[in-house]
Amino acid sequence: MSLQTDVIFVKALQSNAELLGMLPAGDVYNTSIPIPDEELINAPVPYVIVTYDGMQNDDSTKDGYEGDTDRVQIGIEVTAQTRPQLCELVEMIRQTIKNYFETADELDEDIDLVPLDYQITAQGVMYDPDKPAYGQVLLYACDTKV
Repeated sequence: MSLQTDVIFVKALQSNAELLGMLPAGDVYNTSIPIPDEELINAPVPYVIVTYDGMQNDDSTKDGYEGDTDRVQIGIEVTAQTRPQLCELVEMIRQTIKNYFETADELDEDIDLVPLDYQITAQGVMYDPDKPAYGQVLLYACDTKV
């Protein structure tokens, strides 16, 4: 299941109607914005992109080739028109993900995709004068079931 961890992050963010209402696309992107590179600078801001940034298996067991858990890296790129708007979106995203995972129900069809645990870090705030826009990437290191 760990190879699909980005899917549950997208689903978590899609559960917040207020967040989706703030995005011109009305949704979050998974992996990239599906437009040609030459048009990317004109992508409507704000936007959110969830990326699957790789994984590493915890092979600390001596009973086989692979362990039962993976360490998955998920990135969430947030781009906004203003610095205050960026802060609002980033805080809303963090809280949405936390709430969604904490309230996940054993009966949910995607319960196996919810990380067992995660640690969050964030890259510095960037400014792109060509767009113009502010951006930040949240990085989630997730412990997941294989």
